[in-house]
Amino acid sequence: MTSLLTNASAITALQNLNATNRAMQTTQDRISTGMRVSTAADNAAYWSIATTMRSDNAALSTVKDALGMGAATVDVASAALKTTSDLVTQIKSKLVAARQPGIDRAKVQAEISQLQDQIQSVADSSTFSGQNWLAVDSSATGYNGTKAIVGSFTRSGTSVAIGTIDVDVSKVALFDKGASGEGIIDKARTSGSTSNVKVSDLDISSLTDSSADQTTLTNYINIVDAAMTDITTAASDLGAVKTRIGMQSEFVSNLMDAVTKGVGQLVDADMNAESTRLQALQVQQQLGVQSLSIANQSSQQILSLFR
Repeated sequence: MTSLLTNASAITALQNLNATNRAMQTTQDRISTGMRVSTAADNAAYWSIATTMRSDNAALSTVKDALGMGAATVDVASAALKTTSDLVTQIKSKLVAARQPGIDRAKVQAEISQLQDQIQSVADSSTFSGQNWLAVDSSATGYNGTKAIVGSFTRSGTSVAIGTIDVDVSKVALFDKGASGEGIIDKARTSGSTSNVKVSDLDISSLTDSSADQTTLTNYINIVDAAMTDITTAASDLGAVKTRIGMQSEFVSNLMDAVTKGVGQLVDADMNAESTRLQALQVQQQLGVQSLSIANQSSQQILSLFR
């Protein structure tokens, strides 16, 4: 039946054309954004996963920055320990020289005092981002002898955890102002009959060539050598921490890349496929317009029946 009021062919052609236009709009959105899932409406599950992974990746970026700051702090402390090692070596050399009978020990002590002051200066200036691991005060309110460097961010279900790389500052500190604390340099040490001597304030200016004073000098040398051993150990510990920070930083970088690739697999558009689809839809759109035009012309043919 041919009807003037209801053109079934035109209705069908219009529906098909509208569907083609919607598909083309979707394809054009994917091409313009580069994403096949850009909103929750596109795919709620994929969008939710991708959003969470992007958030975690941002947290990993912060972890990487924290590792960089931690590495810099370790570098500063390591450089200071290296300098301190050289200064303590010089003090030991001065003490060995002071064993020579007839030497002016007051002048030797003047040189040692300068070295002691320089060690203090090195420790006080070894600060990075407000942190000083070599000159501490264990009696200060809120003091924590363990410095934690943020090293990881992990997710398990809906809970997250922050991992840290811990550094025991009590083993590397050169000076500790705390009443109960002892740094490597201001630690009271004992050697033989000589006790409670600190490298930071030992004084040989009053010693003579007597047998007892020569023994005291030897004990001083042993005390300084023990401090040197502690400095070497502290430097080795920081070196191990620096190595671990480097490995963790590389892992975090690789993990961020993997997460980025994972998100891309979920939401990125395949531009080759979208380009091919767009060309096909353009052809369908042209055919749909032509089909609708033909369907609309059928109504005009009814007029010929009344001529």
